[in-house]
Amino acid sequence: MTSAHPSPDTDPSAQSTHFGFESVAAGDKAGKVAEVFDSVAPRYDLMNDVLSGGLHRVWKAFTVGQAALRPGMKVLDIAGGTGDLARAFARKVGAGGEVWLTDINGSMLTIGRDRMLDDGFSQPVTLCDAEKLPFPDCYFDRVSVAFGLRNMTRKEVALREMHRVLKPGGKLLVLEFSRIWKPLAPIYDAYSFKLLPRIGQAVAGDGESYRYLAESIRVHPDQPTLSAMLEDAGFARVRHFNLTLGVVALHEGVKI
Repeated sequence: MTSAHPSPDTDPSAQSTHFGFESVAAGDKAGKVAEVFDSVAPRYDLMNDVLSGGLHRVWKAFTVGQAALRPGMKVLDIAGGTGDLARAFARKVGAGGEVWLTDINGSMLTIGRDRMLDDGFSQPVTLCDAEKLPFPDCYFDRVSVAFGLRNMTRKEVALREMHRVLKPGGKLLVLEFSRIWKPLAPIYDAYSFKLLPRIGQAVAGDGESYRYLAESIRVHPDQPTLSAMLEDAGFARVRHFNLTLGVVALHEGVKI
């Protein structure tokens, strides 16, 4: 499968990239994303429940099931934030396994670390950039990234890094907002651009960050394009599952 023409997010020679609907210098995106998550970190989990009606828990549970973890496995959770997936993975791999909770944002990672400890999991936590993973080749059995890929400046670089650190036979799981079933798009757009920022302002005191959320979803690659990107990064047996009529999709790929 060949990918579509690269967007600024996927072209390594590009000098600009998307920050929502805004075009910004590629070197500035990480800082702008950091400002968003520094702002929303304290109420991030509450807002996830409010905005998704609790569905984010169903999507993550499906991802954990698809991971097919066994005791003793090594798992890397990228952009793991407040640690929902990392805690679920830790329960599956047991005391003999490893679950690395990582994020580029210190505010989010601090909350995730504390919640891991509160749940009794003494697993490694590290601040790192997905485009420059500080791990050896062929180390992990599973790599996951949930609702983080769309915020990365060079998605294709991050995907290649995920491929590099996986063992042969290891699986990547990418859970991300995607393209909803087309007949529902007008209703979804009205919710995203009119209601969502108002809820963000009322609950988290930050409407602009949730406006960015809505915009970032619209400029993120759709299901076929992201599948092609996984294949371009070296993954085989790529497939995706549409969840909640395509509001979210789980993409999988295996390192051969």
